[in-house]
Amino acid sequence: MLDCEVKNVWEQFLEFIETRVSKSEYQNWIDPVRFVEASTDKIILEVPNVYVQDYLLGNFSDVLGNFLPLLPSGEPAIHFLIPDDAPQTKPPPLPKEEEPSRAQLCLNPSYIFENFIEGPSNQFVKSAAFGVASRPGKSYNPLFIHGGVGLGKTHLLHSIGHYVQEHHKAKRVQVITTEAFINDIVDHLRSKSIDKLKRYYRTLDVLLVDDIQFLQNRLNFEEEFCSTFETLLNQNKQIVITCDKPPGQLKLSERMVARMEWGLVAHMGVPDLETRVAIIKHKSERRGLNIPSQIAFFIAEHIYNNVRQIEGAINRLCAHSKLMNTHLDEEIVEKILKEMFQHNAPTKKISVEEILKSVAAVFEVRISEIKGESRHKEIALARQVAMYLAKEMIDDSLMRIAASFGGKTHSTLLHAWKKITDQIQMNELLRRQVQMVRRNIETT
Repeated sequence: MLDCEVKNVWEQFLEFIETRVSKSEYQNWIDPVRFVEASTDKIILEVPNVYVQDYLLGNFSDVLGNFLPLLPSGEPAIHFLIPDDAPQTKPPPLPKEEEPSRAQLCLNPSYIFENFIEGPSNQFVKSAAFGVASRPGKSYNPLFIHGGVGLGKTHLLHSIGHYVQEHHKAKRVQVITTEAFINDIVDHLRSKSIDKLKRYYRTLDVLLVDDIQFLQNRLNFEEEFCSTFETLLNQNKQIVITCDKPPGQLKLSERMVARMEWGLVAHMGVPDLETRVAIIKHKSERRGLNIPSQIAFFIAEHIYNNVRQIEGAINRLCAHSKLMNTHLDEEIVEKILKEMFQHNAPTKKISVEEILKSVAAVFEVRISEIKGESRHKEIALARQVAMYLAKEMIDDSLMRIAASFGGKTHSTLLHAWKKITDQIQMNELLRRQVQMVRRNIETT
């Protein structure tokens, strides 16, 4: 049953790609790929040689991820089979008259503004991206988006491309990774057609560049990119760049850094608990899986650094639910996602002061009040939560931990730990507050 379902999804992918590439490209690179079988966590494809495999992953990895199961890293879960007697030669080059135009963008169909879940950590960035898409070259130029892996930078980049294509049809748009840009330069240098490449990029209206950090320590390519960058800016053409760190932390020339800081630099942070829950609900519903809110919160509390990991978790749950036809509960979810939960376990050393600071912020009390003797309800609760988390997160003697709370005894610490342990089983609000404090500590 699963094999049949995935095969149908693979055929949908082929239908989608056939409309995005030329006839020759499809015949040479896509048509030779054969569906073999599928399991709960991967699809097996047979390709004639390694070149076809590299072509498929290099050009359509993001699109494949929208149709097929994903690995925890966010990459499509595909195992390739290559016949032992397969000739290891590249398919013939495309005829020049049928070479696909660069303007034929391969945008991920799911990466649109409507599918982007907003929260406190990304609301400003999303608004800036939408403003750029609405009025290319008129505001926030260049727009520089930076943040950790898997937080949605590429999603926003493609969303801009989709919006401009739909609402500004006369605009010439190109979205490209930095690695692809470098490869483009190398290929045209070899074919002695670098001037043609320069003309192409410098006549664009909107240039969207992903992962600019890969331009570091590549001086010649940086110079070419900087020249293209300045030419487009001088013509009021829109540029959007994504990166894993802000411009000032990149090992690039001062000239390049200054150009990128010229416009708007926007940071995309880690989504908070409620935003992660919304992402889980949205993505699971799109895949036909209804995850109860309690289970969504449970997953969000354990996977918090990377949206791609959330997608990987949902893919695993979808496969298990369809194959085993079982109802999901916390025990089953924890069993299925055990490896991912362990991967996200905190590894840094936690101090009592960090716990006190985070508890004080969430419960809106002062650290001095938590350490004091006040029996006011709100302060006493915050004190007990801090003690509970200290016992849970700090590997030290109970006497030493308790002493950090204004000289309390280890019996007081144990009493607080047991009381909060019992209450979070019945009090949903308190459980979320405790998890919020924990996440703030682990992600700081």
